[in-house]
Amino acid sequence: MTAPVNLSDLEALARERLPQMVYDYYAGGANDEVSVAENRRAWEAVRLRPRVLANVASVDPSTTVLGRRVEFPVLTAPCGFNGLAHPEGERAVARAAASAGVIQVVSTAATTTLEDVAAAAPGGHRWFQLYCYRDREVTRSLVQRAEAAGYEALCITVDVPYLGRREREIRNGFHLPPGVTLRNLEPYAAAEMAASERDSALAKYVNALWDPSLDWSAIDWLRSITRLPVVLKGVLAEEDAKLAAEHGAAGVIVSNHGGRQLDGAVGPVYALREVMQAVGDRLEVYVDGGIRRGWHVVAALAMGARAVLIGRPYLWGLAVDGEAGVQRVLETFRNEVVLAMALAGRRRVADVDGTLIAG
Repeated sequence: MTAPVNLSDLEALARERLPQMVYDYYAGGANDEVSVAENRRAWEAVRLRPRVLANVASVDPSTTVLGRRVEFPVLTAPCGFNGLAHPEGERAVARAAASAGVIQVVSTAATTTLEDVAAAAPGGHRWFQLYCYRDREVTRSLVQRAEAAGYEALCITVDVPYLGRREREIRNGFHLPPGVTLRNLEPYAAAEMAASERDSALAKYVNALWDPSLDWSAIDWLRSITRLPVVLKGVLAEEDAKLAAEHGAAGVIVSNHGGRQLDGAVGPVYALREVMQAVGDRLEVYVDGGIRRGWHVVAALAMGARAVLIGRPYLWGLAVDGEAGVQRVLETFRNEVVLAMALAGRRRVADVDGTLIAG
């Protein structure tokens, strides 16, 4: 293939380069992967109402996220095990995100310590995504480390009481190869994730160590032990969005975990409307899942989202060309967002409102 023209081209190149087990881990979802496919179809079904003669000689896609200025409304989502795509893993993503002027959300399940990620791009801005462990002291330690390393928010994933049944991982016996591990959690993780039997080592790890008994009191506890704003990732129902606001969350990410948890869960496009109607004026709302084009980002803004998160696309860039590949993905999104805003007759993010959505 010649140089990739779009993100689908990039995924095809990544698939050629990645081991089957790794590609399937990144690309796959739960059960029949109905939600994975629907996430993309739902964005493709949105229709826009562009305005004309709007003087779009200059378009500014910058905005703010929790008060932090970003160059365009895209964050890199907290994807686990970036080191399976490229040896530089999360460090490469950190440098690319800093260069692009966007926020990196770093996963608990990173293959680089959260401190080393921060050191890789000291001028960048990042959140730490947190899974809550049965041992609360493990969770407390991660929060303290994130604060000390200069992370600006905690992103609490709330839709994984147990890991979804990811059948590609089961077939491949997903595990971490020698030299790759959960660097933030090595005392708790190395032996668990090295398993290579015909099953998912990740599922065994999650179901053994992550806390399925979490309820809203856990959010209160987390807020009590940190000065950082708390964002909840994995909200799909208006009832939960309202509870998030009541329990002091600074934001919610409307997400079905990229179709990797409950197959058949409502797509983020549809849930976004519901959540915005419920709490759009009480906290910041973000969305992820299936976003592959700049006009999808603009559509999300028109529906009320403050910004979007992308996951798989930057993994494909990382796999193909490391830091430069991630930079290319972010540059592609920025260029497409600017073009979509111009063609829609919107010069600034503040101009992108509900009147842009048809129907």
